[in-house]
Amino acid sequence: MGNTRGSVRFVVAVVGVVVVAVYAALLALNALVLDPLAAVPGRSLAQIYARVDAMGSSSTGNVRGVLVVASIGVALAVAAAVVGLAARLPATVIAVLHLGVLAAGALATFQSGFFLGMDVADSFMTDGAAHTIWAGVLHLTSLAALVAIPAVLFATMIQTRSTQRQQQPAAG
Repeated sequence: MGNTRGSVRFVVAVVGVVVVAVYAALLALNALVLDPLAAVPGRSLAQIYARVDAMGSSSTGNVRGVLVVASIGVALAVAAAVVGLAARLPATVIAVLHLGVLAAGALATFQSGFFLGMDVADSFMTDGAAHTIWAGVLHLTSLAALVAIPAVLFATMIQTRSTQRQQQPAAG
């Protein structure tokens, strides 16, 4: 039959890393491509980056900054998976660790908007707000993860109590 619990833990760990990686990829895509194009309609990405550089900012530095922020989330997710599997933590704990990384992604999304976003705003005299729906999608994903943490923990507590009651011998 195999080790079902170990398999579930492994699947939860891998899925957690994949979900965080997709979140990080969307964060980077939005901050580096989608939002600048939406902020300055009619300009190509190359034109936007060239203007940012011409105004004295570093588009290369902005790209590095966003990629570092996105990579930190992925590294945290991998660390949560490795530690969770090595320590044989329950699948629910591994899931909660990944949900925590996703919840913290709201801060990364907010911060990543300051790299290229502010330089585009300064270079083209636009506002520094988010110009696409994707920042909102990332923030709502983080909010859903934050709400899911106590929900998963509560469901686990209820399941554990139910299992304990079923295993207790009837009082005579």
